[in-house]
This record gives sequence, structure tokens and C-alpha cells, in this order.
Amino acid sequence: MLFKLTLFRIVHNSSVLKKFFHTYPAVLNQQIQQSFSERMEQAIEERIGDLKTRKQDRFQAKKEKYDGRSKRRKWEHDETEEAKRLRLEESGGERIKRRKALVLLGYSGVNYCGMQRNLGIETIEEELLKAMLKHKWINDLGFQTPQQLQFQRAARTDKGVSACRQVVSLKMPETYDIDEINKDLPSAIKIFAVKRVTKGFNSKSTCDARTYSYTLPTYALTKQDEEFDENTYRMPPERHEELNKILNLYEGTKNFHNFTIRKEPNDPSCRRYMMKLECPTPFIPHNSEVEFAKIKVKGQSFMMHQIRRMVGLVIAIMKGYAEPFTVAHAMEREKMNIPQAPGLGLVLEKVHYERYNKKYGNDGMHELLEFKEEDSAVEEFYHKNILSTIISTELNEKPMMTWIKKLKNHSFTGEAENNEEDNSGNTSD
Repeated sequence: MLFKLTLFRIVHNSSVLKKFFHTYPAVLNQQIQQSFSERMEQAIEERIGDLKTRKQDRFQAKKEKYDGRSKRRKWEHDETEEAKRLRLEESGGERIKRRKALVLLGYSGVNYCGMQRNLGIETIEEELLKAMLKHKWINDLGFQTPQQLQFQRAARTDKGVSACRQVVSLKMPETYDIDEINKDLPSAIKIFAVKRVTKGFNSKSTCDARTYSYTLPTYALTKQDEEFDENTYRMPPERHEELNKILNLYEGTKNFHNFTIRKEPNDPSCRRYMMKLECPTPFIPHNSEVEFAKIKVKGQSFMMHQIRRMVGLVIAIMKGYAEPFTVAHAMEREKMNIPQAPGLGLVLEKVHYERYNKKYGNDGMHELLEFKEEDSAVEEFYHKNILSTIISTELNEKPMMTWIKKLKNHSFTGEAENNEEDNSGNTSD
């Protein structure tokens, strides 16, 4: 009210109006002045009412969009009425209690276009979500939009890449049957365990590091002019030592812009921390005469194609097509075309949660995320479904030998191009 009267006085007593009233006293008699004042007061009333209405509308919109009782924002589109109806129908009208959980699984990715869901393409996540929907681990809304259930993978694997200890996190019912859901998963995919985790757990951001392995025949590491027999070749100790020295050149925080695609040298995301690289003693698989080596890479995170190009450069150095200093040179700002090894031998071995285990592992409410109890089942699946596929495919189709024949003509100058076989859009994390 005070604002209204003040505004009226300002308008009524303005110098312009006073001059007008004094100049034309005959025209603006008392009646006209009174009529003008009434109209002005009415206009002010309407303006104040309009401002109040707009303020109330803004307040109501904000109130509908944000629930102040919750610490986190709850947007109005989080669950539509249709989604709520479907959820209640599935639960018989009762709300299903869901808790954050971690799912440990393994898969052979040879016949899949990566881990991450990609509509219209066969992926690991698509098969996993179908089985989860059938066994009511998720509802229709969760299948269509997994983010509604806070679904998150620990690492995205490229086309053809396998994993023996992949992890996904999501909100799921407290009751579940692992044996039953495994019956409806393809033989190339298997769930090993489900563990309760904290409410804020995220399988990707909570992860400290990832360990990958790359399995290849040792004859792929011979010198370019060296003659050998594929079945009888055995890597000499000095060559094995040389291999580990080259692998150690990657350790530390370095700029891996040349080991991925569509990245500039000054992009901060290209700086990745490699913790440990090594090649244990070579081995001869069961029912095979060919010797194989397994290169292990542990890093905080990885970019698309990074490990395959790291391995590709190591092979090129071992063959004599490049020098060891090429590793350091590839970390500089100059663009370089790094050879990319085949995806067949790459496997996600393990995801690490050391910080989480230290903080929550012994609080009496949560489990340690070390998966020691599942090791025997994981190893059995790895040898039966992953390693055997890598070995048999390598021996029968020889993708590594085919790639090495092209390696001698590889040019390290210029920017690398994305391989057509990896256009699935997936990356490693």
C-alpha cells in the first residue's frame, strides 16, 4: 500500500504534470483533475496486481521443479505419471524398495560392438538390460532409460574387447537370483556377484584404477628380419627383458594425445596416469604349441584405442620399425600416427576400489570390493570363454600376423585416422 501511494504521489506531483495543470487551468478544471487521478490510481493498481501475479507464477514454477526437503534436486521430469503408473502396476500397487548395488560380470566381446548400449547394434549392455528386465531387476522405465536407476558402468570397452571383471552399479530390488538371470544371458556373458554399496557409489567415478591385459603370440615380437617357426618359437630371456624396459617407458603421467582420436595436444583430458606396465613370463596355452605373452597395463583411466596403440607402438619397436625414444616423442605436441594393434587380445582384467574399501570396507555395513570369493568362478569363465576364444581365433584366423604384414609399410608421420572396425563409438575409461 505504501508503495502504491508513493508511486501515485510521484506521478501526480511530477513537474511535468504541475506545469501542465498551471498552463491550462481553464481546460483542466477540478472535475478533470479528479478523473485523471482516479484513472492513474486504477492503472497503478493494475500494474501492482500484474507484478504480484508474475511473482507468484515464478514461485510456483520453482516449487514444482525443486523439492526443498531433499538435499538433491528432484526435477519434475524425473518420473512422469505414465512411468509412475507402470512402476506401480509392476509391483502390484506397492512401491518396490531399491538399494544401490554393484554387479560383477564377465563377457567375451568378440561378437559384440563394445560394452556401452548403442541402439540397433549388438552390445553387452543391451543383453544385460534385457535379462535384468525379464527377471525384474529393473522395470520398463529402467530399461528404456537406465539413468533413472543410476545405471553406470566402470569402463566402456571397445568393439571386440572382453572383460573378466567388469562392474556396473544401479538401484535394484533387495531380492534377486543370480543363477536364474544367468540362464537367460548368452553364454558369452555371466554375472558373478551382486554386492551392496553406499547410496552415493558410482562404479565409474569411485573407481581408482583399471587393469587391462593384452594377449598376443610371442613371435609377433621377433625382429623384422628374424626367421622363426610359429609353433616352436620361444622368446629368449633378453628379449623378454627388453620388452619390459620398453613398457616401463609409459609409466607416469604423460600426454597421450597421439594414442587416441579427435584430441588436440593441449587438451587436459589427454594427460593420463599409468601406474604399472609389465609382461610376466610367457606361457603355452592348453592344446596349443604356440607361445603367448600377456602384457598387463594398470592405469587410472584410458581413452579410446589408447591401450591398443600403446601395444602397437611396442610391437613396432620390438620389430625394429621404430626406436625406443619414439615413446617419449609421441608424448610431445607434434602429431604422430601410432599403429593400432588388433582388438582381439585386449581384456579388462580388474577395476580397483582401494579408496572405497579403506573408507567403507570395514564399517560393518558394507562389503570389501575385492571379489576374492568369486576368483575361482571368474578364472574358470576367463579360460573357457575369453582366453580360449583369443587363442583359437589367433591360431585359425591369424589377425596379428595379418596386421604385422601391414606394419612394415606404416608411416608414423601425420595424424592417425579412426579405424573402420571401431566406429561403434565406444571408449575405454
